[in-house]
Amino acid sequence: MSEGETLRCGNSGELSTGVARGAPLRYHRESRGGPAPVAAPLTTMSTPDRTPVPDRFNAAAFFLDRHVAEGRGARTAFRHRARSISYARVADRANRCGNALAGLGVRAEQRVLLALPDGPEFAEAFWGALKLGAVAVPVNPGLRAEEYLQLLRDGRMTAAVAAAPALDAILSARAGAPWLASVVAVRDADAAGAPGAAAAGALDYEALLAAASPALAAADTHRDDAALWGYTSGSTGAPKAAVHAHRDLVCAADLVGVGTFGIGPDDRILSVSKLYFAYGLGNSLYFPARVGAAAILVPGRLEPEGIFELIAAERPTCLFAVPTVYARLLEVPGRGPGDLGALRLCVSSGEALAPRLFHQWQDRFGVELLDVVGSTEALHDFIANRPGRARAGSSGEVIPGFEARLVDGDGRPVLPGNTGELLVKGDSTASGYWNRREQTRRTMVGEWLRTGDMFYQDTEGYFFFGGRTDDMLKVGGMWVSPVEVESCLLDHPALLEVAVIGRRDTDGLTRAHAYCVLAAGAAAGPDLAAELTQHVRRRLAGYKAPRWVDFVAELPKTPTGKIQRFRLRAPAR
Repeated sequence: MSEGETLRCGNSGELSTGVARGAPLRYHRESRGGPAPVAAPLTTMSTPDRTPVPDRFNAAAFFLDRHVAEGRGARTAFRHRARSISYARVADRANRCGNALAGLGVRAEQRVLLALPDGPEFAEAFWGALKLGAVAVPVNPGLRAEEYLQLLRDGRMTAAVAAAPALDAILSARAGAPWLASVVAVRDADAAGAPGAAAAGALDYEALLAAASPALAAADTHRDDAALWGYTSGSTGAPKAAVHAHRDLVCAADLVGVGTFGIGPDDRILSVSKLYFAYGLGNSLYFPARVGAAAILVPGRLEPEGIFELIAAERPTCLFAVPTVYARLLEVPGRGPGDLGALRLCVSSGEALAPRLFHQWQDRFGVELLDVVGSTEALHDFIANRPGRARAGSSGEVIPGFEARLVDGDGRPVLPGNTGELLVKGDSTASGYWNRREQTRRTMVGEWLRTGDMFYQDTEGYFFFGGRTDDMLKVGGMWVSPVEVESCLLDHPALLEVAVIGRRDTDGLTRAHAYCVLAAGAAAGPDLAAELTQHVRRRLAGYKAPRWVDFVAELPKTPTGKIQRFRLRAPAR
């Protein structure tokens, strides 16, 4: 794809399809709380090369149909189970899926639940729903029936597209979700026979697509129409749906995928993080689709040896995962630089990346490990370490096109070097939470998104994560960052993972409580616990040392890899 190519979208305007790697990226969006910036007319949004995204805009037409219309239909969109799937095939089946959903009564603005593993059917259903003007709602395909019922009631989904085991759970919950008119069953292509649950009222996905037309005109959607609901991962409690517009995907793809990571048409993406949540959705779906690149889709969970095998077989150029995955890859003996194949980019998100892990990865494999920070509310990242500029222990710099500021509890800017809550402003930010008015007001403050994350910034503009606002500890009247203590503990070779919370002692005073996962070969016991406490005392102020050290087999996490510290705080000691 060359720079300056254009695509006419909807009824007016042109949108550039080419973005040069490293080009300056600037966005302007109408303010929620005031007039639009003078530099951007109310009718347009500036893309990195200042080509307007028109009012009438459909993301599916831009990310998918454009490649077919401009002669790139034969390019590989996905590698799945050792076979290539072209953009033309995805476009054909997305059209059929959109028509099939329309035949089931799905209309514009109605929600379609997607409970699917990573595979081409996810992409087909996602783009098919958007092209129809409906709203795609990807969710974890491993939830329980009562969790699906909660989501179905909250979102009043009209249809669900699901595969086993989610299919059975959704069918069990269906009686309590009167808006759910249709459940579509996706069968594993490698499994024999029809879906077992079809007799219980599910429709067969392949039969519906076979009977549907391959021609579907993109709905005349506005660029600010809802395209996607992203349910937050639940690291602090019950999930809620962040509502994202069609143009949000363009912004995130340009600013993060192209502008930060330099993803181009020859890249091949492997995201261990799955499609159903915001980080994986960008990595594997609309980042590569922005430039005509390919993604490697793996339905199940990948173990460390399996990742190395996949790297050798599929030759990805970009790897996206969470810190735990990188830590476990480092535990595999005998692996070195040659085992990363063609990888040029390794990105970590979900939890803060410990400096030890950063250095170990660099020393073992010779590739930078880039820590980044984002959120479902922002759709993807807004702070990132960039290739050639990464710093151990830092979350990176503000991504060009976003703004960030740190404030105290009263909303006042903090002094340089001091810790404050991070607020960010960018064009990919959600318009709000579905049916969560008070939470929307607290989180979406005018143009600014209140992240709930505590950071400090050094004199060179690098941000350092301190923890969630509700995870910070106050010990003896002094604020303690759990991430600082965790990072210190992780410098000890006996530990693989750590989570630190606050716990009251018998005198009613808050002290640090460390939950530790042991590295291979380490033995738990009171001697190691005492050693770890002294390890912290030698490096940090004494009041930051853990009062209690517990050894656990694993830490409670969301499916996206974030530690659920609220679950550790729940039991009384």
